[in-house]
Amino acid sequence: MADKDVLLVVDVFSNEKDIEKEVIFQAIESALESATVSRYEFPIKARVSINRITGANTTFRRWQVVEESSEFSGGVEFPTTQISLKIAQIDNPEIEVGDFIEDEIEPVEFGRISAQAAKQVIIHKVREAERKKVADAYMDRVGELVTGVIKRIEKGSVYMDLGGNADAYIPREHMIPRESVRVGDRIRGYLKEVRTEVRGPQLFVSRTAPELLLALFRLEVPEVGEGLINVLGAARDPGSRAKIAVRSNDLRIDPVGACVGMRGSRVQTISNELNGERIDVILWNDNDAQFVINAMAPAEIESIVVDEDKHTMDVAVSSDSLSQAIGRGGQNVRLATELTGWELNVKDADEVNKDSEAILLKLVEEFTQQLNVDQDIATVLVEVGFNSVEEIAYVPSSEMLEIDGFDAELVETLRSRAKDFLLINAIASEEKIETAKPAEDLLTMEGMSEELAYELASHGIITMDDLAEQAVDDLLEISGMNEEIAAKLIMKAREPWFANENSEG
Repeated sequence: MADKDVLLVVDVFSNEKDIEKEVIFQAIESALESATVSRYEFPIKARVSINRITGANTTFRRWQVVEESSEFSGGVEFPTTQISLKIAQIDNPEIEVGDFIEDEIEPVEFGRISAQAAKQVIIHKVREAERKKVADAYMDRVGELVTGVIKRIEKGSVYMDLGGNADAYIPREHMIPRESVRVGDRIRGYLKEVRTEVRGPQLFVSRTAPELLLALFRLEVPEVGEGLINVLGAARDPGSRAKIAVRSNDLRIDPVGACVGMRGSRVQTISNELNGERIDVILWNDNDAQFVINAMAPAEIESIVVDEDKHTMDVAVSSDSLSQAIGRGGQNVRLATELTGWELNVKDADEVNKDSEAILLKLVEEFTQQLNVDQDIATVLVEVGFNSVEEIAYVPSSEMLEIDGFDAELVETLRSRAKDFLLINAIASEEKIETAKPAEDLLTMEGMSEELAYELASHGIITMDDLAEQAVDDLLEISGMNEEIAAKLIMKAREPWFANENSEG
């Protein structure tokens, strides 16, 4: 290959592929090295250096320096590519194991086969450089909307051309179910990641990610793109239904109306992009309960009970709208749960009211007995929100005096009776615990000591069944107990359960 030809190849490839010339020079050097090695009947190592200005190339044969081995007569395992450290140090005392020594050799004349091999190496190196360039260009665009043309479809997965020699891949599971697409169609997707594969870096795109919905709203709704409206979350059942939560940063703008658009034009454009996916635009609210009510739309909520500890809400709806609140296959409540972050339990309001009435009647009866008062006073206590004797005993007197018909004498009497009841119960519980004895099956259980069995009994765990019903965390408060011991004891106590299940099967 003439010197001028080398420079010409570099210029052509660099201009056509928009790749740095240094990458092309390195590719040609690698190709010439491969062609040089292929001309020898035995394996050798070679290095080719091309002058970046003149195009002249120099070829070197290389030997790697290794330690001598007594197993081989020549001192090295591969004499055509290796040289012993002792021999190498004759000319260069400072050379070390792993270094190379080189001798310049005449560049070989490349025949048609060698030239073809060189061409393949150059093409391979150029493709690697192109992939790296694409990966570098898109690395900072992860999380953005990308648009491309479908170039081929394989078993439901889609390969799309983004332009500029950039291809992206949409796995089948990230395509919208039942979406009809054809080669040549123009589609959008959410760039999830740029991943290095065996074939080089690949761009992975999704059409099912909730983030795609957010990106489309930023594109189609100017107020969202300008930051006047925030889209704070999205939940999707791809191709079927979705919910997004929006909030306005400008009191003059209706965020829901702006996102829906005149006669639904904006949201309809996004829906069409997502194969007809129906989109509910929900007004964000800082109050979690109100946000859940908004998210459950179009179902009308009659009441809602919040459990902060379990991060759940019991949502009561009328019998007529129960199926609407739950949605087909539980879709509506599932999307609302995903959007709000709360575990939602939808219940029939009529059933909830019946249960509530039963609970209130039971509470009235308990107050009547525990405080030795008539039913009218007990009913008033329940109606104003008292749920236990503890609350009556320790709530400030000033709060109870605000109840209609309650005077200082009645309040003091109720508080005193409540405290007496709690004290009597505490003494009875203490005596019961002190006299508690473990059952025989607990005492004789494998791995159980008498001292530990009595300690468990003092905590109300009398039998093996009692122990089997415990969780590991329940036992950690017992002195000397750790997670490993607790887990072993519980599993041992549950063995009879498993034995019974197997015998029944």
